[in-house]
Amino acid sequence: MTDKQKIFADEYLIDLNATRAYRIAYPSVKKEATAAAAGARMLRNVKVEEYIQERMQERQKRTEVTQDRVVEELAAIAFARVTDYAEIYGGSVEIKDTEQLSEEQVRAIAGIKDGKFGIELKLNDKEKALELLGRHLGMWNDKLDIKTPAIDESLKEMEEYFERQKARGSGPPVELSV
Repeated sequence: MTDKQKIFADEYLIDLNATRAYRIAYPSVKKEATAAAAGARMLRNVKVEEYIQERMQERQKRTEVTQDRVVEELAAIAFARVTDYAEIYGGSVEIKDTEQLSEEQVRAIAGIKDGKFGIELKLNDKEKALELLGRHLGMWNDKLDIKTPAIDESLKEMEEYFERQKARGSGPPVELSV
């Protein structure tokens, strides 16, 4: 690996921005589009890719930040229940003592403060945590998939029809592709 490639890889590891990293490693490149394309190519370089993966694994060991820990944290937020933190007695709200909360419950808390009307407890964004967990698990498909057996069968019939027409010399002027 060259010195410039190492600079690129080290810079890339800061914020995972290949364009910025390429411009640092190769300051003579002025155009954003050129740096973006070259940065993307650089990430496909086997030696650079291996170096980046090795460094990321080292960082993961050092910081102990793993996918499992991130998923656990998101799950703590996503599945937190407000009744774990507060109870209603005769029309008044009583916040539970944090000593009574589990570690998982504490992780779901965004903040606690003494507000104008008493103690205010704010939980992290449950909806966002559920969305991120769903994405991680592959539950959300942002792509529209319209393939169904009925459509596939219709396309097959159309192709067969056009093939017969073509064999007779009266087929469509364009190719049908799916």
